[in-house]
Amino acid sequence: MSRTGRAVEFERYGDVDELHFVTQELPVPADDEVVVEVVCAGLNHIENFIRKGDFTDRLPLEFPARQGSCFAGIVKKRGSAVRDFSVGAEVIGHAIEGGAHATYVTVPASSIVKKPSNVGWEVAGGLYLAGVTAYDVVRSLHLGPGDIVVITAAAGGVGHIECQLALAAGAKVIGTCSPPNHDYLRSIGVTPITYGEGLQQRIEEAAKRPITAFIDNFGGDNPELATSLGVKEARFSSSEHRLDLEMHYIRPERDDTEPAMVLAALAKLIAENKVRVLISGFYPFDYITQAFDDLAEHHSRGKVVVGMQPVETGVRSHWYLSGKARSTHEASA
Repeated sequence: MSRTGRAVEFERYGDVDELHFVTQELPVPADDEVVVEVVCAGLNHIENFIRKGDFTDRLPLEFPARQGSCFAGIVKKRGSAVRDFSVGAEVIGHAIEGGAHATYVTVPASSIVKKPSNVGWEVAGGLYLAGVTAYDVVRSLHLGPGDIVVITAAAGGVGHIECQLALAAGAKVIGTCSPPNHDYLRSIGVTPITYGEGLQQRIEEAAKRPITAFIDNFGGDNPELATSLGVKEARFSSSEHRLDLEMHYIRPERDDTEPAMVLAALAKLIAENKVRVLISGFYPFDYITQAFDDLAEHHSRGKVVVGMQPVETGVRSHWYLSGKARSTHEASA
């Protein structure tokens, strides 16, 4: 068993150029913890914002700090009190204190769930934060057959999961997005609508009956748009609500068992092909700064992830550095 690895750290608030690799020794878990060797880890917009210092009032950092909430990997060590997971188990989890962008992450056993064998590592690694946020948003609106819901930024990391959960609940979904994402949304059963002037009219023409719910992942004029469409306040989920959920789920309390329960439910839906998480950007761990740049520039639909152990000889380094590691090059979701 390898005894050392690498972790990404930063010494002060700032952009991606503050990130650097440090050597990581194989950790020793506490009685209720496991050490997981990370196979894939997801990137999230909020991690960029936290690193830049945009949320020091809500989530101050102690330096040196580490990032990364979402991960999937293999249990390498377990504490004496851990019974549900054996060494070698394949798991999906969340790092409650950050640090998933590393070879190893140490977490309470209560923050991991078993990875279904038919769920790919990339999907599993990028699932947690976007997935549980989307799940909570959709659950709060109590959608069902007869509902028509508008979802903004519908092809984004959170948005495309919200769309599928809303469809699974029986609702008709209208998703706002840029034109290059129309075909993708159609492929998952969503009616795509282009942003811009005349948006309300295009939504009403596509709906053909009153809009009953609205999920806003973007902000701006969308609260006013929802009101104009006749959506009741109780059935409007704001971008501020999404942010509150992300802030909660990115650093949950150690004894909070709900995140893992939701994560297990999502993994089951994916294993049953009821939800498909789109991975549009995959980068080797060495290129994590390029992966964060990709995410910040809003080029990718779905999720961006890093793989800790891909076969990478350096021959294609120019390809990753050019931004072509993503499968889409168009504008934002």
